[in-house]
Amino acid sequence: MYTAQPTRPSPYAPTPYSYTPNTTLSAKINLDEEVKLFDSAAERDLIDSLAEIYSIIRTIDGLEKAYIKDALPENEYSDMCSKLLRQYRSILNDEDVSREFGDLDTFSKKWDIECPRARERLKVGLTADEVHTRPAAAPGQVPAANNSSGFSGSLILVATENFITFLDALRLNMVSKSALHPLLSDVIQSVNKVTDQDFEHRGKIIQWLITLNQMKTAEELSDEQAHDLAFDMEQAYNGFKSIIR
Repeated sequence: MYTAQPTRPSPYAPTPYSYTPNTTLSAKINLDEEVKLFDSAAERDLIDSLAEIYSIIRTIDGLEKAYIKDALPENEYSDMCSKLLRQYRSILNDEDVSREFGDLDTFSKKWDIECPRARERLKVGLTADEVHTRPAAAPGQVPAANNSSGFSGSLILVATENFITFLDALRLNMVSKSALHPLLSDVIQSVNKVTDQDFEHRGKIIQWLITLNQMKTAEELSDEQAHDLAFDMEQAYNGFKSIIR
């Protein structure tokens, strides 16, 4: 009787359990080795600054949501948001950070940040209560006042001085963002302390703040822009004076 002998595999045939590592393609990786994100102190500072900006954007977006839901008092919102906006501007004053950052839309797209409320707030550069006025007092309702017109005389003085300071800066050809933005912010903030009523050309102040806020720190207005800004601010100043008389 013939008994079949098992077939022996060829010496070159692979088996399901055989594996010969390719030493030419294998990489030596030490899993305990720290991966460096930067090669110098300057690079580390740059990365830290960009990380701070990322954190600020996220935080402002959460703050805006809480404000809309009336989950925190307005004064707390205003203080926290103002602080974050100042930190954001301060970080971007660094030329290296500003260059790497690009602009808000590019940065948000690069790092996949879906924070529309924060992006709007950062583009404006003002808190929500600074941008939007509340309805005027109802007929017969008397606001707290220090003079016959119903407004605080000391607050009016501060707002007036801020208007004049800003207009004088333009006359002295101070047309850079770094010079004008802080002065214009002082104008709208002091005006809001005088009254929560809207007045003619107040919206122009907000629009110019947005324009300045989106400029580079050292960027300057053109001669035409400076002329238009001076005209609009004169009109806004007259509108302000018309409601405090």
